[in-house]
Amino acid sequence: MSGLLALMDDVAAIAKVAAASVDDVAAQALKAGSKAAGALIDDAAVTPKYLHGFAASRELPVIWKITKGSLKNKLLFLLPIGLLLVNFAPWLISPLLMLGGSYLCFEGAEKIYHLLAPHDDTHVFKEDEPGDPAHLEEKKAAGAIKTDFILSAEIMTIALAEIPDSNIWMEAATLALVAVGITVAVYGSVALIVKADDVGLYMARNSYFSVTRNLGRGLVRMMPGFLKLLMIVGTAAMLWVGGSIVIHGMEQMGYGWLGHHIHDYAAAVGHMVPEAWLGITEWFAKATMDGVFGLALGFVLIPVATKVIGPMVSLVSGRL
Repeated sequence: MSGLLALMDDVAAIAKVAAASVDDVAAQALKAGSKAAGALIDDAAVTPKYLHGFAASRELPVIWKITKGSLKNKLLFLLPIGLLLVNFAPWLISPLLMLGGSYLCFEGAEKIYHLLAPHDDTHVFKEDEPGDPAHLEEKKAAGAIKTDFILSAEIMTIALAEIPDSNIWMEAATLALVAVGITVAVYGSVALIVKADDVGLYMARNSYFSVTRNLGRGLVRMMPGFLKLLMIVGTAAMLWVGGSIVIHGMEQMGYGWLGHHIHDYAAAVGHMVPEAWLGITEWFAKATMDGVFGLALGFVLIPVATKVIGPMVSLVSGRL
């Protein structure tokens, strides 16, 4: 009897350790995922453009294709690469973060540049391009998945940098939970955004009550403006996150003067307001200055990417 009781105590102890491990994984995943919020917002803002021109009945199937591709990107490719980096080449994480942050700055600055100086983009997919609809659907989904790979790499690298040192299985479980959680959050949000106007149209046409009909009409009228706002927020998030990543990387490499000045200026701005608003004001001031730096860096990178890197990639890919 005493042996059975001892065994039950051991089982209970193991269960407690397992439960604590699960809690640790969830807590670490939540913390790491929150650090990637800026890139996550941009991911949600970018995806709806790939659904433009599809019949309403094909929007959700296309989103599901992109979601599966995103999970494949994160779990089959980026997660193993991330674990190899953190365990065998941790010194590469900061430079890769800075590279990803620079890409976010470039993307955000390019969007603003195109807004200020619009021009024809020969690489934009034409909706009236002839071809089999199924093939065109696959083509656009593939394009979205390629874009997702870049943004997912940034998200996973940011998350990886926030995971505390532990064993490889804990790191893998945490990173996998981040990958699944962020993918569900992003593409679940995209699905809601894309179908909101259809829901509103159905309510406006089929509801028996004037309140819900008016609500449906309001939803339909609101969505174009909401999508524009989402793009603005996504662009601002790209510049903020990208700029802060590069500045933090510079600090780790011993070039901390810019980060220190931004911190001091943000603190000074924070002390200009009542104490109750100090924290949010200081954060907003720092985020703004990080974003301005990200915008400046992005504008510098535009000619580098378009005149140097782009032609080199085209030359190499044309020879393959």
